[in-house]
Amino acid sequence: MTTERRRAFVALAATLAIQVFTALAATAAAVLAPEIAQTFAIETKWVGVFVGVVYAGAMVGSLASGGFIERYGAMRVSQAAALVCAAGTASIAIAPDSLPALLGVAAILIGIGYGPITPASSHVLIRTAPPDRLALTFSIKQTGVPAGAALAGAALPTLVLVVGWRVALLVTALLGVVVAAAAQGPRAMLDRDRRPEKRVSPLRTLDALRTVFRTPALTELALIGFAYAATQVCLTSFLVVYLHETLHWSLVASGLALTAATLGGVVGRIIWGIAADRAFQPRTVLASTGVIASACGVLTALADVTWPTPALIAIAAAYGASAIGWNGVQLSEVARLAPKGDAAKITGASGFITFFGVVVGPPIFALLAGVTGSYRAGFAIFSVISACAALALVRPGRRPESDS
Repeated sequence: MTTERRRAFVALAATLAIQVFTALAATAAAVLAPEIAQTFAIETKWVGVFVGVVYAGAMVGSLASGGFIERYGAMRVSQAAALVCAAGTASIAIAPDSLPALLGVAAILIGIGYGPITPASSHVLIRTAPPDRLALTFSIKQTGVPAGAALAGAALPTLVLVVGWRVALLVTALLGVVVAAAAQGPRAMLDRDRRPEKRVSPLRTLDALRTVFRTPALTELALIGFAYAATQVCLTSFLVVYLHETLHWSLVASGLALTAATLGGVVGRIIWGIAADRAFQPRTVLASTGVIASACGVLTALADVTWPTPALIAIAAAYGASAIGWNGVQLSEVARLAPKGDAAKITGASGFITFFGVVVGPPIFALLAGVTGSYRAGFAIFSVISACAALALVRPGRRPESDS
């Protein structure tokens, strides 16, 4: 293996491992929502607010991360972010039953840790990935998001049955410490471009956001990320609760359905990445994911207790492949279009907009559930949002991708 290939492999492995853990930490509370809600005497639909707060923190972390990455290095920032996520997860576990407000503090910590992960990994991968496999490399790294959620759906409900939800979250936090420590090995090789003399400046952070809005192609990608991310997080946050409370599935069975969706997302990200590198324009690929996600959302909203379990599992897998599978292609395009050397800053600024979709999505979903008395309305509305975003990518009269 050549030095360049080894470096590319190490970079992908390190960023993937950190992504898996932070996704696990961000998803854990949603998966365990019925247990946590019962302990703190709150309604399960408040998981939407919790997830919204997580991603409000992620918005800030994403936008502010560029300067820290430049000064301290992408891997050092990733290590610190993983430890902050671990601290937030542990905070949920040790919060007293009488103080549910502490869940908000934990959510902010998890979000601030989660936000810098994508800009940091983009900074590493745009320098190490082979140009002809750019979308695939980013997509493989982004499989860490559904993989982490799948791990949460498969492992945490079962672990709860053995040791309880608080210990399950403490185990999750410990995993974050292990991942951060393991990343120390490749850190010297991957952080050689850090610039300790650079000062972190809020004004330069805002410059990156202005660049996104001044560049039509980057603006379009950021807004598509906003719409698709809202749909994605509502799927991962509410599928378990929907199946458990509306269709009367067990918590373990509902968690396995989430696992099917997130594993579908893993496979989807790889397939869409290959398609964008080898066969189709990236924006055509992104439009296809939105159309499929919309169809799956409609089917999910229409499901009832008479539908066969295998059929619903298959729908969940297809839903995940599309609603979760888009991210790597979108991120590779953002990094490709960013000014040279500014992939982290531009990805962070674009992520700020994308995360805003995640912030507003779950509370809107929860509000729809409260007003209608059903989670079905949320799945239906976000299906419409996915369809509209997909159509915008292929609308008549839009400029060809090569000219944008």
